[in-house]
Amino acid sequence: MAIVESKGLILFAKNHKEKDKLVKIFTESAGKQMFYVRGAHRKNNPLQPAIMPFTEATYISQFSEQGLSFLHAAKHIHPFRHLQEDIFLAGYATYLLNLADAAIEDRVYDPHLYQFLKEALHFIDEGKDAEIITNIFEVQVLQRFGVQFEWQHCAICGETHGKFDFSSKYSGVLCERHWSLDERRYHADPKAIHFLRLFHQIDYQKIDTIQVSTETKQVIRTVLDELYEEFVGIHLKSKSFIDQMKSWQQIVKRDEQ
Repeated sequence: MAIVESKGLILFAKNHKEKDKLVKIFTESAGKQMFYVRGAHRKNNPLQPAIMPFTEATYISQFSEQGLSFLHAAKHIHPFRHLQEDIFLAGYATYLLNLADAAIEDRVYDPHLYQFLKEALHFIDEGKDAEIITNIFEVQVLQRFGVQFEWQHCAICGETHGKFDFSSKYSGVLCERHWSLDERRYHADPKAIHFLRLFHQIDYQKIDTIQVSTETKQVIRTVLDELYEEFVGIHLKSKSFIDQMKSWQQIVKRDEQ
């Protein structure tokens, strides 16, 4: 196995035996790899900062086509400090990392998803709206699960303006004139569908132009949960965690008042 360098994002780490760790890294050049890190718990191990949660670095390693890869060194280490220090931001970031991990198989070259994930973590770390960034990621990563929807225009007539609802039957949105064609459409709040249509094509850089009320965020969350339950069917612990976080945030806000 040749020694190679690649940028990478830490997906997760777990202890292995007493002193070692298994660290899963989403590498830009070779997809997701599970690395064996010998002596990871030693205080003087120079790799410790590079394998912390919410870290990007350039990793020097040996990639294996089967089994574990081996991590030798790291440079250009960039920790996402706010994600490491804030439990609420960490919750959203962990969910995005888990979602990316679930979206593609290991060792699949996907630099676009790598960059998309990196940008999401960066903007959350910079203080942008974590909930909206998460929603954008969720909508656009659906295609990695083999799910393709028509968001931009009515699946029947091509209408692009007005109120819309989502139809599983037609694999996309229906304008108000054609709601009657699917009695089992989502009956979602049109505001939620409006933003999901927007999120499907927007860049994170434009997030400052989006104003979403707390109430609308909740209806967006409801529709996304329905979509993921129906078409993806994964149940991540990190998703349950961020659902619970909202009640904690309300308690924190009351205590601060």
